Amino acid sequence: MTAMRRDLLLCGLFACVALFWPMISGMRYSITQTTFFFIWATVVVQWNLVFGIGGIFSLAQVAIFAIGAYVTAMLGYYLGTSMLLAMPAGAVVAVVASIILGIACLRLYGPYVALLTICVSQVLYVLIVNDTDCFTNPPAGCMPLMGGVRGFSRFGDLGFRDWLGAGFYVGNYYVGLLLLSAAILFSIMIIHSPMGLAFRALRDNPVYAAARGVDRFRYQLWIFGLSAFFTGLAGAFYAVNTGVVGPVVFSFQHLLFLLSMIIVGGIGTVWGPVIGAAVLMLADEAMRELGDFRDIGMGLILVACVVLMPRGLTGLFHDISTRLAKSSGTEGEKSCQR
Repeated sequence: MTAMRRDLLLCGLFACVALFWPMISGMRYSITQTTFFFIWATVVVQWNLVFGIGGIFSLAQVAIFAIGAYVTAMLGYYLGTSMLLAMPAGAVVAVVASIILGIACLRLYGPYVALLTICVSQVLYVLIVNDTDCFTNPPAGCMPLMGGVRGFSRFGDLGFRDWLGAGFYVGNYYVGLLLLSAAILFSIMIIHSPMGLAFRALRDNPVYAAARGVDRFRYQLWIFGLSAFFTGLAGAFYAVNTGVVGPVVFSFQHLLFLLSMIIVGGIGTVWGPVIGAAVLMLADEAMRELGDFRDIGMGLILVACVVLMPRGLTGLFHDISTRLAKSSGTEGEKSCQR
């Protein structure tokens, strides 16, 4: 079985298991938390394409995620646009924004890309927070164009409240599952394609890749723009799922949490970001009652993974399976000799 077929099979199994989770769990809290897992896993799967496969040290994914969320909320709040139309519109605007950002920063290398992209994210945050001029005057009070520190609320939903009543969150769950499944399929197709090979060549040996005719700027701009669609769509769905969008989506703590998912799971792998997202969300939930020690515990987990498992959990699983295969092969040879 080829690696691509194996990953497609695993994706199908994951989707089938997740399909029945609401029926198995039956608890609203676990279903809504799993929906958030779908959102964060979608973001880190696409971020892994940029960072782990493309070799672009970009920190702009949170900004792209926020753009998708804000555009969706603004379309619903100001124009009354249906969320079924506002969500893809938010994703398209996120792609356009990422291409503009990519044209500006992808001619740089390494930490310079990281600095420029994080600066863009912080500039957007400052613009939104300092937006205090009234754009409209609803009964709740002055409303700035970009929401200001208040953000947006009551801008619409997907209509599951009308269809499912109190069980509307189950509808959101399946939308999140569809989003993550599509993001994983896209990631698999990119990683196992000739384009993915070009990305890895640029990441591992850019001089050799350029000598073989691979245009670094063009290829990296492709992956930067393509991955932004699912990142922006995840932001749009986050807005619809929570019903509230505010400057908190730009927070540096949020960025570090998502980046840690990639590191813990395994950079540059298909399933590492998904595993990392699941592990860190479970750990965060387990330490929910610890108060200030919650962040300390998450930091210790990250440090332990970096020191003890530099290739992440997927690297650890690969090493264990390799050793087991070698030991079973050695035992088989010994039995044959006997």
